[in-house]
This record gives sequence, C-alpha cells and structure tokens, in this order.
Amino acid sequence: MSFGQGGPAHGPGGPQGPWDGAHQGQHGQHGQHQGLANAPGTPDWAAMADASATDNRRKRLLVVLGAALATVAVGAAVAVAIVTTGEDSPAAAPSATAPSGYASESGGPAPSFAATTPPPPPNPKDFVSSAAKDKAPISAESLFPGPEVTLGGTVYRRGATGSTTACAGVTRGDLGEVLTRNGCTRLMRATYGKDGIAVTVGVALFDTEAQATRAKDQTDKGNLLSLSGAGVSGFCNTTICRTTANSYGRYAYFTVAGHTSGKNVTPQDRPVYRTGDDLAEFAFRQIIRRGEAQAAAAAEQPL
Repeated sequence: MSFGQGGPAHGPGGPQGPWDGAHQGQHGQHGQHQGLANAPGTPDWAAMADASATDNRRKRLLVVLGAALATVAVGAAVAVAIVTTGEDSPAAAPSATAPSGYASESGGPAPSFAATTPPPPPNPKDFVSSAAKDKAPISAESLFPGPEVTLGGTVYRRGATGSTTACAGVTRGDLGEVLTRNGCTRLMRATYGKDGIAVTVGVALFDTEAQATRAKDQTDKGNLLSLSGAGVSGFCNTTICRTTANSYGRYAYFTVAGHTSGKNVTPQDRPVYRTGDDLAEFAFRQIIRRGEAQAAAAAEQPL
C-alpha cells in the first residue's frame, strides 16, 4: 500500500446507512484520487516513493555487479598464479631437451666442467737441482753482491772475489780431487772480514744434485784456499783454521775461517765459528733466492 491512499471502504453487505454509505464512498473516491494526484502545495509522495525504490534497486544492482566483477578479478588472479607457479603448469614442466653437458634420463654424457684450479707454483729447488733447469746467469759478483752484508745484526765487509772453472786449483788437501771426481764445473769465492777475523766462502757448481751431495759427503781433510786482497791480508795459509762443507741442490758450499794475525783457531774462538757459520748461511740463502727467482719467472709464463 502506497502512501496517500485512504483506508479501505466497507464493502457490500456491511451495516451501513444511506449517509454512511455515501460518505464512505466519497471518502474512498477521495483516497483514490489523492493517490493519483496531490493537491496543490502537497508533496508527491507516490513519485518520491517510486524514485526511492528505483534508486534502491539501482544501488543493489551496482553492488551485485561490483561483487561479481571482484569475484571474476580474484578468480583471474588465482588462475594466473596457478599457471605461473602450479606444478602442472607448462613453466614448471621439465624441458624436453636437456642442456648440453648434462646427463639425460636415458643415460647421456655426464656433466663436464672446465678446470678452474690453477696449477701449483713451481718448486724453487727444482731450478737449482739440475743444470737442465738452472739457466739464469751466475757469477761471483751476482752470488756475492755488494760491498758488505749484514748477518744476524753483524756487518761483514766484502774483500776480494773470484771465479774459476779449474775447481781443484783453488783448494788444498783432498778437496780438489773430490771436486774433480764429481764433475765440478765452476768454483766461485768471496772473502769477508771483521775485527781481525776473515772467512772465505766458496760455492762449487755441478750438473746434478747427486754430484754436489757426493762432493760434500766425500770431503774429509781438504779445504779451500783462502782468498786475500781488497783490504784483507792473507790468512789460513800456514795456521789452523776452521772449515765447513755443505750442499743444496746442485751446489756445494765451503768455508774456511781464521785470524788475519796468523793465530791458530781453537774451539774456544766463538767469534771465528760464528763468522764461518754466518757466511755459510749467507751462501745457502743466495742459492735459495736463485731458485725462487727462476720459479717466479716460470710462473709468470703463459700456459
């Protein structure tokens, strides 16, 4: 029932008099007329109600459509996610063709990878153990460089130096015979002195490590001839002096140390022993450096 309609008229058979029937009929006509058109100055309640109902229907329709579109959008997003990440999607399926270098399920080639680990650096001793690899130039000046050397905090001044291929000619006792028998190709010497003590260090060169080792082991009663000059007077020519013998690689190295005053060396002459040991250690280090320099140069060569 819309706004503006009158109450229900009493139907036929109702207890009504002539006045009441006429009055009620007029009242019903008036209510019906009022529902069709309002009197001047009165709001059109029916039109407003119809407009409100229409607006409500439109809003409900928009809400329904919006919900439907949102559902469709969510469904599409879920479908895209399933296609992108789902286990049954084409993107997740295994490739029909295995990458090159990998084993296939049918037993193809095993994986192969290029070697990336660099080769180990050359061993420095290899370069000073055989004439076949020890190719760097060598001389008494390169082996004993500079006018002095500091060893263990002590400064030793260098005197004369010398080099010869006639190894036995600069020895005494049985050392010359030992050097010759084992194939000595060169003997280089240098003399160092400090505070009335002098030492001549000699490095004998052989073709192989085995020859140098035998020369060191076979030396018994011989030693080097001391090398005087360049500020160092003669020593150890007629007196007792201290000698050493050792080897490394294809090099055998020897020392003879004593007093420049001509005094014999005794076991209590610790400065003489220390001087001889220092210069023997210096010769050993120089041979090591020679091997290291050649190994470093070889490592820089392209593969």
